[in-house]
Amino acid sequence: MTNTLTSPPLAALLDRLFTQADASWSQADPALANMSDAEQARLMRSKTDYREFYGRMKDLPLAVSPETGTLLYLLARSTQAHSIVEFGASFGISTLHLAAALRDNGGGRLITTEFEPSKVARACEHLAEAGLADLVELRQGDALQTLATDLPERIDLVLLDGAKALYSDVLALLEGRLRPGALIVADNADHCPEYLARVRSPASGYLSTPFGEDVELSMRLG
Repeated sequence: MTNTLTSPPLAALLDRLFTQADASWSQADPALANMSDAEQARLMRSKTDYREFYGRMKDLPLAVSPETGTLLYLLARSTQAHSIVEFGASFGISTLHLAAALRDNGGGRLITTEFEPSKVARACEHLAEAGLADLVELRQGDALQTLATDLPERIDLVLLDGAKALYSDVLALLEGRLRPGALIVADNADHCPEYLARVRSPASGYLSTPFGEDVELSMRLG
């Protein structure tokens, strides 16, 4: 079975990007590094101040962990996903994992969105280097606008990894197009209690559970 994830050129690129991501926090804005946990939590949960918070981190990769990246690839492969939507591309590390799965599934379309122009440019560079750019449509701007139109009729898998306060709002945009059995992976979902309450409610139309230390994994029921 073809495995783009652990083959050149992607394997070496991901090793480099994860190493850079680990090192990047030592060069973070001092104002961000010295921010209290309470203030950080407030900004992450705010639907009005999140732009300020993420704007301060425009030079940081904000990458998924290597384990979560592998999980994304495994989920997309095992479900034979061909239509994927991602909220929050950042430098494209999670995007690379999802696009690799599409390549190994025989093709498809990954729509991703990112509001920081410099991060869009970096993600595009990495996708081109990996030879996966043809599978990805990267939309620049606020996801509440970029994901409001021109979506696939059927969505197989969703990754939520942008501004945490918007997880419920983004899910609402996509919900009508999720196929029965579609998977939703929400990274650091504990920062959005509204989202967790939604997908964990017995009446929500989802089956949902925490997975690992920082992921909420949900399935759309029929």
